[in-house]
Amino acid sequence: MSGPDMFGFEPTLHQNQLPPAENKFHVGNGDDGKHYWLTPPELYAELDAEFNFDFDPCPFPLPEGFDGLTCEWGKSSYVNPPFGSIIHQGKKKGPTAWVRKAIEEHRKGKTVVLVYPVDKWVLMLLAAIGTEVRNLGDVRWLATEDRSQGKGTGRHIACFILDARQEPSNAR
Repeated sequence: MSGPDMFGFEPTLHQNQLPPAENKFHVGNGDDGKHYWLTPPELYAELDAEFNFDFDPCPFPLPEGFDGLTCEWGKSSYVNPPFGSIIHQGKKKGPTAWVRKAIEEHRKGKTVVLVYPVDKWVLMLLAAIGTEVRNLGDVRWLATEDRSQGKGTGRHIACFILDARQEPSNAR
């Protein structure tokens, strides 16, 4: 798409659509150009005391030839993956690749603690007693103008259910 849209705005690409060299997660995510990625020691110590980590698939600095997406993880892994896209084996990969790997390792009987930013409202819904979350897939929403079906957003839609018919699991 080139030129302004119907409202006169120039189109802008989302960070995950930019080449890694231009993605803010690679060029620096602070106003000072620094890369604020490392876990604060206090936070890590708190989690480590509970989960006794023996592996980090996203170490810093990254040892030459190390690949956290393809290597075997430890019995208890702390995962602070890149928040943006990376080029891995010639393909652009983002958080979904790390989640897939975390699930794969968990299915082997391992503990995985993965940290990743999400909107506060998601955490509020998940913390609500009795919340059920369903994956609706890539919904093909209807146009407001004529109810024609769109192509989808390319992102899966979560359905959060706080059902009054269900008694909360920890009700007293």
